[in-house]
Formats: sequence, structure tokens, C-alpha cells
Amino acid sequence: MITAEKINVMPEGQIQAMGIKALKNALGVTGTLRFLEQFDNGGSGDYTKEKYEEEDARLSKEEILNMFK
Repeated sequence: MITAEKINVMPEGQIQAMGIKALKNALGVTGTLRFLEQFDNGGSGDYTKEKYEEEDARLSKEEILNMFK
């Protein structure tokens, strides 16, 4: 059995794989796909705009070093 402590130290990819496997076991392939489609926002948004906004929000090396002083 997997405990909360074990999940806390697992890499994100492993948690995702285990989650998909659990869904598939519980719901089957079709049910899993239907479940996951509920969280798909249809690809809305502007990836390019959001990408550059995120780059602008990044901290400089100096700002990061100042956090540890």
C-alpha cells in the first residue's frame, strides 16, 4: 500500500503514471478518457503570450542570491 509519506517523495511523473493506472483500473480506458476530458479546457489561451509573460517574471541571478543573504 502506498502511504502519503511515499507519495510526498515520488517524482511528479511517477505520481501521474500511478494515477492514470489507478483510473484505468477503476474506470477502464474509455472511462479514464471521459474523466480526463472533463479537465481539458479545449486548448484556450495564448501560449506565446503566456510564455513571454512567464519569462519576464523570472528572477535574475542577483535577485536569487539576495534571497539567501
